[in-house]
Amino acid sequence: MTGAARPWRRRPASRRLVRMLRQPSARRFALLLLLLAGFGVTLLLVPHPDPGDLPRLAHSLGGYAPVAAVVGGALLLVALVPRTFVTLAAGAIFGPVQGAAYALGAALLAAALGFAVGRLLGRQFVAERVRGRLARLDGWFARQSVLGVITVRLLPIAGFGLVSYGYGTTGARVLPFLAGSVIASAPTAIGYAAIGAAVSSPGSINWYAAAPASLGLIASVLIIHRWWRAERQRRLGPS
Repeated sequence: MTGAARPWRRRPASRRLVRMLRQPSARRFALLLLLLAGFGVTLLLVPHPDPGDLPRLAHSLGGYAPVAAVVGGALLLVALVPRTFVTLAAGAIFGPVQGAAYALGAALLAAALGFAVGRLLGRQFVAERVRGRLARLDGWFARQSVLGVITVRLLPIAGFGLVSYGYGTTGARVLPFLAGSVIASAPTAIGYAAIGAAVSSPGSINWYAAAPASLGLIASVLIIHRWWRAERQRRLGPS
């Protein structure tokens, strides 16, 4: 009797899942999750390239190397490759100044692509289901300024690509998101490009290389303070 009752109890949950997947927004969101899972598995299975081959590859591309660096770097970031690797490689190939510039171009393009995919595949699904505190959190993202995006970007909570996809599923505005993403990426782009250039061409590393280490702590303090103020104002209500 008990064994016969268990399948009966499971049917409503499976039926709800099937019914939900019939909705276009749920199917798009499932596609987004599958896409991210596929990127994660690919990163684990695909062998990492030899850094020594990158300068030779860039040299073979000639004048197209900068475009390839920006577009290729953006695609790698969208595929959840850590931005640290992309920026170090850019610095090793092109030097600290050009490497940082191309890394920032790749970050801007990747932020736009990730945001667009997240907005297309996940926004409607999330908007239909957020309630309570999640709704307030979604509203906070929708009201965010450039400074808010910078703060979240500097927090060590997720990779660059995941944050871009996640922002797309919220009500965040695209222009503050893109501006904040580039500004937040600038210090680490300069620092890691300088490190990459120093590795490929040994020499002194300037003080910019130490900047990334302190940004996470500063961002953590800023966002905790912002959350505390917002929560306090909400509890006190309008004065």
